[in-house]
Amino acid sequence: MLRYLVRRLLLLVPILLGVSILIFFWVRALPGSPADALLGERATPALVKQYRHLYGFDRPIYVQYWKYLGTLAHGDLGVSIADHRHVAREIGDRFPATMELATAAMLFSIVLGIPLGFFAAKRHGGLFDQSSLVVSLFGISIPIFVLAILLKYAFAVHWHLLPSVGRIDIRSDVRHPTNFYILDALLAHDWHTLWDVLKHLVLPSIALGSIPLAVIMRITRAAVLDVQNEDYVRTARAKGLPPLTVDARHVLRNALLPVSTIIGLQTGVTRRRAVPRGRLRARQPDRRHLVRAHQSEDPLLVSALRARVTPDMHLCTPTARPHQLQGAFSCP
Repeated sequence: MLRYLVRRLLLLVPILLGVSILIFFWVRALPGSPADALLGERATPALVKQYRHLYGFDRPIYVQYWKYLGTLAHGDLGVSIADHRHVAREIGDRFPATMELATAAMLFSIVLGIPLGFFAAKRHGGLFDQSSLVVSLFGISIPIFVLAILLKYAFAVHWHLLPSVGRIDIRSDVRHPTNFYILDALLAHDWHTLWDVLKHLVLPSIALGSIPLAVIMRITRAAVLDVQNEDYVRTARAKGLPPLTVDARHVLRNALLPVSTIIGLQTGVTRRRAVPRGRLRARQPDRRHLVRAHQSEDPLLVSALRARVTPDMHLCTPTARPHQLQGAFSCP
């Protein structure tokens, strides 16, 4: 396991270098310029030229990239030309909300997906199995923003059971040293604030976790159906072992091998998906931050926000074997 992690970390270096090249040149190939976006109607050729010289945009592209790599080597992501704040600090202010949302969504999908897939396989061909197939296809097909609107209308607007916006009650004046609201509440033993934060996290977690829930449920079902027909499972049953022991020790344990692969894949995808889906639920500033960076054509901020997802996808993506994914959405 240690060797695998070291190899993934070493591979991350050339991957990040390649991603930085692609994003850097892609951002600068976009039409317009940051000077035009910042100055707006006040833009004149003289002012645009002054801004381009001030931020080094009039230099050759390879010189700009070399300077960009030099700042990255020192752990500095640069200063946003729109807000005049350090890019690393801007990302750090918004990163905890994204991580809380993605983590809660994956916990929701894992806790429900594995048991539902297991019981669907054990009742193969029955009503529960067919119902789980319909639910999984629904979860895969429905767009996240549509599900989020439906959940918000039902549980927040109509029944008034859960809050609809924000990460915490707007009347709360609790301090958040780490900006991880759940962690801060646990460290402070503030159970009222913890409950309030969890209530605000329920609806966005369900909406974001609907796709990984469906995927994990179908992969678990296919894996259990495949494993329970193996010779060692039939041998264990022939020896007279209790069904619960056979299912726990022989079936589920071996079926979790491909499921763990899918969980790793979905963790990276969900982490990336949490950024653009956050604005609808009004609890995630990362999406607004990314849109604002594109509108202002801020190259440093756009590059940092786009490249930030790469380590998550690389480290969360294990080596998947094709035979582990076969039959995930089939109906044997």
